[in-house]
Amino acid sequence: MALEIKVPSVGESITEVTLAKWTKKDGDWVERDETIAELESEKATFEINAEQAGILRIVAQEGDTLKIGDTACSIDTSAVKPISEVSGAVKKEDSKTAEKIAAPVEANNINATPVAAAIIADKKVDPATVTPSGSNGKIFKQDVIDALNNPGRKPGVPINSRTTRAEKMSALRKTISRRLVEAKNTTAMLTTFNEVDMSAIMDIRAKNKDKFKEQHGVNLGFMSFFTKACCFALQEWPSVNAMIDGDQIVFNEFCDISIAVSAPKGLVVPVIRNAESMSMADIEKKVVELATKAKANKLTIEEMTGGTFTLTNGGTFGSMMSTPIINIPQSAILGMHKIQDRPMAINGQVVIRPMMYLALSYDHRIIDGRESVSFLVRVKELLENPSLLLFGKDPVKSLLEI
Repeated sequence: MALEIKVPSVGESITEVTLAKWTKKDGDWVERDETIAELESEKATFEINAEQAGILRIVAQEGDTLKIGDTACSIDTSAVKPISEVSGAVKKEDSKTAEKIAAPVEANNINATPVAAAIIADKKVDPATVTPSGSNGKIFKQDVIDALNNPGRKPGVPINSRTTRAEKMSALRKTISRRLVEAKNTTAMLTTFNEVDMSAIMDIRAKNKDKFKEQHGVNLGFMSFFTKACCFALQEWPSVNAMIDGDQIVFNEFCDISIAVSAPKGLVVPVIRNAESMSMADIEKKVVELATKAKANKLTIEEMTGGTFTLTNGGTFGSMMSTPIINIPQSAILGMHKIQDRPMAINGQVVIRPMMYLALSYDHRIIDGRESVSFLVRVKELLENPSLLLFGKDPVKSLLEI
């Protein structure tokens, strides 16, 4: 009996997907619930699982655009499981034993001719930097000489190579491209800058990171501080947390903070819901959860939908300064950057402080200069005085109700 596996519904607004990759081959035996393919929509990547065990018969090919409900493959559920699959575990154990026997021999030898091996040892050449020209990856004398004469050249790339490679743009990359251009063309985008002294936050992390990890089971990072600071500032400057809908301005009474994450398939922006009501530990746990899912291409449409304000951290890649693009239909995005020790004039003295540049890109149609600058100054104040994050203002003033 042939069981047809159809493209499942992956979201209300999605009508078609791209078949990104088959994880099993045509004719392979598949177990029930085993992942057999990856689908890519304009928003995320999804998996197709085998609904029953049997022999896989592929219908759609990698790169094909499929509509929801189209047949991707079928499974012959009446097929008998091949003997090779039944004895696979035994064979794997045998291969592991063989590897253990062979390993000591390979560990003490490089796959190279005696002369090439001697040069490698004498010149202390990393074999990984040598491009082998022999069969089965065997390194010859000339391969080592070429590596020595062309240091820094990527292994496997011929000298003076001018080859090109064309690759079809994925559905997700197409969507990212379209949205970035749309943001530039449909918003009156402007960026304002400031800098923040990270000394206080770094001191808090250094003193409390071990206890925090022990108590909450998660590391104390920078994102919880920035998320908390932005939530307070967003509630004080509501236009930064608003968005335009036709001829109306929609003000959000909550803070759904989008976190820009670089995933294997491209940039994704999962959302931390009601971040204004979350503790530091809850925020850190959510950031780890979303980032882990993003890197494994496991984010759902719901986890990436919405958001009222975005945080993006180019500092993780070493960026000192950038002008982030608004994540439409939101009206603002805060760019974090690399922490760099710099000389600062404080109380008439030059001292070295760990500084970070902040960049707030905003839609000038809805956010005025006064509001954008005041928002960023408020974020800076909260980050440089982390005790303010407890109440949003000075604890003594809260005590005295002034």
